[in-house]
Amino acid sequence: MEVKHISKVIHHQTILADIEFEVIPGNIVGIVGRNGAGKTTLLRSMAGILKPTKGDITIDGQSIFLKPSLKAQTIFVPDSSEALKNYSTKELIYLYKSIYPHFDQQYLEALMNRFSLEPINKIGNYSKGMKALFTLIVAFATKAKYILLDEPTDGLDVIIKKQILQILIEEVADKDVAVIISSHRLDELEFMANDVILIKDGRVDSHYELDSMKELYKKIQLVFETELPEEIAENTYVLEQTGRVSTVLIPRDSTAVEELISSYHPLLYEELSMSLEDYFIAKLGGDDNV
Repeated sequence: MEVKHISKVIHHQTILADIEFEVIPGNIVGIVGRNGAGKTTLLRSMAGILKPTKGDITIDGQSIFLKPSLKAQTIFVPDSSEALKNYSTKELIYLYKSIYPHFDQQYLEALMNRFSLEPINKIGNYSKGMKALFTLIVAFATKAKYILLDEPTDGLDVIIKKQILQILIEEVADKDVAVIISSHRLDELEFMANDVILIKDGRVDSHYELDSMKELYKKIQLVFETELPEEIAENTYVLEQTGRVSTVLIPRDSTAVEELISSYHPLLYEELSMSLEDYFIAKLGGDDNV
């Protein structure tokens, strides 16, 4: 799947601007950004639910908007299953079977048995975690090549989260599908994603393989006799300050910044392991409203 320079304007407001990247089956791609960055609009466009104002979404070189049958290779799972609450599991399975020609009911039933999900007369009577688990199982039973998930673990307990992450990793490894996840749970994405795309103000701010991203920066804890020198603060990403102890992020190959820090004779200079959350905070300026 290729996202080709898509832009989306809604009510005269630009939500997405010239977004471009490629998704290869067998990968898990994380889409991250602050609230309102355009993540959900991007996923809906990739699924063909929204038509971009400019640009295109293609699968195997063909536009999903010019050839709608290609949409059967994608499925979008929103962050809420409220629209499905009055369906029974049987009705929902029938609906998806009519849309997805390769829907595998036997596989769905096997997964439901594995996770002790009983058929029910109204999806709304499932717990929040059970609804999330069921909608994910249905998504994989469609046999779509591209699974688009919007906050799949939001508000779920630890046990359900573990089950969902287990299914995701197994399916990608065994079925050669691609999973694209919009999530504010950076710790979970770090555990399973191959690539991370950071969206800022409707644009791709950066797109890295996770391991490559970590090689670009160095996380350092510093202690000075007084507070962090202003010149160092201006030339680094300051992640945290507690008294005289500062944690900063610097480009790994930046000799000039290293020399600057050394010139102030820190009492402590210690390199720490870097996380996706550190990178996010440095690039977007805060860990709130992820």
